[in-house]
Amino acid sequence: MMQRIFKVIVCLLLIVHNAFSQGKVIHQKFTAASLLTNKAGENPQRDLSIYLPPSYSASSNKTYPVIYFLHGYYGTDKEYVEWLQLQQLMDSAIEAKIIRPVIMVFPNSNTKYMGSFYSNSIMGNWADFIAKDVVNWVDKNYKTIPHPSSRGISGHSMGGNGCLKIAMQFSSTFSSVYALSPAVLNWQSDFTLSNKAFQRVSSLQQKKNLINAADSIFAGNDLNAFYAGVITAMAMAYSPNEKKEGIPVNLPVSYIADSAIYHTDVIQQWQMQFPFYMIDSHLPQLKKLKAIKFDWGRNEEFTHIPFTALQFSKKLESYGIKHYAEEYLGNHGNMIGGYNGRFFTEVLPFFNTNLAW
Repeated sequence: MMQRIFKVIVCLLLIVHNAFSQGKVIHQKFTAASLLTNKAGENPQRDLSIYLPPSYSASSNKTYPVIYFLHGYYGTDKEYVEWLQLQQLMDSAIEAKIIRPVIMVFPNSNTKYMGSFYSNSIMGNWADFIAKDVVNWVDKNYKTIPHPSSRGISGHSMGGNGCLKIAMQFSSTFSSVYALSPAVLNWQSDFTLSNKAFQRVSSLQQKKNLINAADSIFAGNDLNAFYAGVITAMAMAYSPNEKKEGIPVNLPVSYIADSAIYHTDVIQQWQMQFPFYMIDSHLPQLKKLKAIKFDWGRNEEFTHIPFTALQFSKKLESYGIKHYAEEYLGNHGNMIGGYNGRFFTEVLPFFNTNLAW
């Protein structure tokens, strides 16, 4: 009954705000200094999608907090803005006082292998891109409150992983973090060294004169190809090797025919980048954050996510790091967008409570 009443109220508010006031989403391009010297050939000119609230005006002195939202693997800023129906949801949330007027920024971190994993490497300084380039550019060009207490960071899937990592690494830039369905926090279930996609990437890496590695990895358009792309993108971020041709990475496990060879040094390189292990080396930064929250769906298709999110929560708890962690009825994406989705019902109220206006 209460849920139906809530829906009616939201619909009425939609009619009101459509008649009187609307925010807007604008698309911008800028050159990211942190990506100028990357050795993967990624374009340093990047796209940003920016939501400005209805009250935003170039002639006003009013300033706003900013929420940065990181997209998932295979996604882009524009796809996430469309998927979330961002302008409609934000306008409704502001009208309903679910969140006060705020700027939202969606940076594009897509790569040749469809994802940056928001990490710094010779193949691109993607953490610095978000926490330095994007933040500085937005502060310079928009009416923001340029203080950590007024900056939040969020993200979904790969972006959920990325926002947790970046919050740990840049606790002097962001004060609050909310991760939705954070992926590959640690090894588990469908994401382990026994995943057949490692063999696919290893076999391609052994081919001489591999002209277009990305096309070869994604050929077939099946789940194995998807995982192979994820693994290659992670290797570009975690264990690049520019001396290798075709796919310039070191893998944690490679294959000779069907025989697996495990590379402990590379495994350790990867684990140092996993948010689960980063907790140990970032305790002061985690304690500095004002608020941490993450959630996951009970019926998640990527079966490692519920296990590793709970692991992550338990490890934070063991160190006395205050946080909120929640499992809900849903899968990887079916309860994120829309008026009943987590973005509207959880993410926005979380930042409304924890950011400084």
